[in-house]
Amino acid sequence: MHFPRAAAAVLAALLLPFTAHTATATAATAVRPEVRAPGETVTLPVGDAFDQLPLRAEDRTGYERTKFKHWIDADKDGCNTRAEALKAEAVIPPEQGPRCALSGGEWYSPYDDRYISGPRGLDIDHLVPLAEAWDSGADAWSAAEREAYANDLGDARALIAVSAASNRSKADQDPATWLPPAAGYRCQYVTDWIADKTRWGLTVDATEHDVLADQLSRCPDAPITVTLAR
Repeated sequence: MHFPRAAAAVLAALLLPFTAHTATATAATAVRPEVRAPGETVTLPVGDAFDQLPLRAEDRTGYERTKFKHWIDADKDGCNTRAEALKAEAVIPPEQGPRCALSGGEWYSPYDDRYISGPRGLDIDHLVPLAEAWDSGADAWSAAEREAYANDLGDARALIAVSAASNRSKADQDPATWLPPAAGYRCQYVTDWIADKTRWGLTVDATEHDVLADQLSRCPDAPITVTLAR
């Protein structure tokens, strides 16, 4: 059907608000981030989780380790978070005495690929160190949120029993400056690092981002399941 030029112009003017609205709505839908809530469990490839971590410069201003209260006895059973993590990760369970004193037992330290007998040679490492968490967003948290982070027994990746030597070598470093000496564990380490930052809604800085991207390029794009804490 042929419309006179004037009629076509009128029709185009009538359709313009509709098409503009449709285009705007489509664009908004395309860029709208997925809204997630604490307590929600998500499963996605680690590469996708990495891509969703916000990029932000780090700032350690005001950090003090005491701002992350630990180790607590959250369930009042006489064993604090450190002891609970040791019991959960033992290869050979330790004996438990009065006041949750642990003796004997055996643990595997994946950072340096070695077995350790007895709890004395072990540290419980915050996979994402407390100072790194502060740098990455925890500076804006409440004291209760920082306490929950420092004693996170809700995700087995958050706290890990490792040799005291490897933990003290790592200190508060992120993957940009420290990776486990056991090279075979590095894919698991960066995958768990990303899962932990996803769980707590933490950010990454530019150097950390680039090193994680490089490490992930050598690793399987394994799916991770994370229950969001924030």
